[in-house]
Amino acid sequence: MEKLIHDEFYSELLALNSGSNALLYLLKARDMKKLYIPYYLCDSVSNLLTKYGYEYEYYSVDAQFQPIFDKPLLQGEYLYVVNLYGQVTQEKTQALKTRYDQLILDHSQAFFQKPIKGVDTIYSCRKYFGVPDGAYLATDVVLAETLQQDVSKDRMTHVLGRLEGTASDYYADFRSSNDKLSEAPLRTMSKLTGNIMGAVDYEQANRLRNENYAYLDKQLGQENLLKLTMPEGAFAYPLLVEDGVASRSRLAKQKIYIPLLWPNVLDDCPEGSTEYQYAANILPLPCDQRYTIEDMAYLVDMMKKQLV
Repeated sequence: MEKLIHDEFYSELLALNSGSNALLYLLKARDMKKLYIPYYLCDSVSNLLTKYGYEYEYYSVDAQFQPIFDKPLLQGEYLYVVNLYGQVTQEKTQALKTRYDQLILDHSQAFFQKPIKGVDTIYSCRKYFGVPDGAYLATDVVLAETLQQDVSKDRMTHVLGRLEGTASDYYADFRSSNDKLSEAPLRTMSKLTGNIMGAVDYEQANRLRNENYAYLDKQLGQENLLKLTMPEGAFAYPLLVEDGVASRSRLAKQKIYIPLLWPNVLDDCPEGSTEYQYAANILPLPCDQRYTIEDMAYLVDMMKKQLV
């Protein structure tokens, strides 16, 4: 494979092999004792904390995805905040940093929101781009370990297959790759992923995501039960509906696959909680750089038929 143009968006940050392992890097480097994590979160974080013997405790979020947390953070304790759908703005991050100095920000859903000095910030590559793994970490702490470089070639099948085939044909490969990555040890970003990330057209990706998100919000905003802030380079358009489960099923029959993010939340939280309702009923509509306004118009048409 050719060595592609090397122009990464976050070339100054630490390049690691996964978001979970970026968190593990911080846990080790900062000698953390306990992490406070939101209920509204993928179980990969709690699984990692359990696996490596770290203490953790859950907290709730409010209707605007902000942490409901008023405990003093002791030495070795940190608050883990997820920037859900890019709704934790720079101003809100500064306020969080002022209130909770021992803060970790998860930007898995906010790749284009730059880190703030003094706030440990994690970015996921595969949530935004056609790579099988990879993460960036903004931090001023250095781990006293020599890390090996990861190898991604055996996790590329679904990425390459999706380019020339359909999503459904390679869903099993995606799941397999995801399982492999969840077991991968802490390593630096692979040569393959770094090569691809260096050649992404970030300006175009950001612009198209913004345009698609703005179109969806204009067409569906009045139907949306969420009050949103326009993010930079949106991860997805979160449409909160009355019955997300039924809507997903009907859309799947039209070959529109809307993920149920973090199904573990439905098992862990009571049905009346904000977390349960958001996990079940927020439809994260795709608005990424693979799609055009014409695609968004088709998606809106299908959605309005579901919302009647």
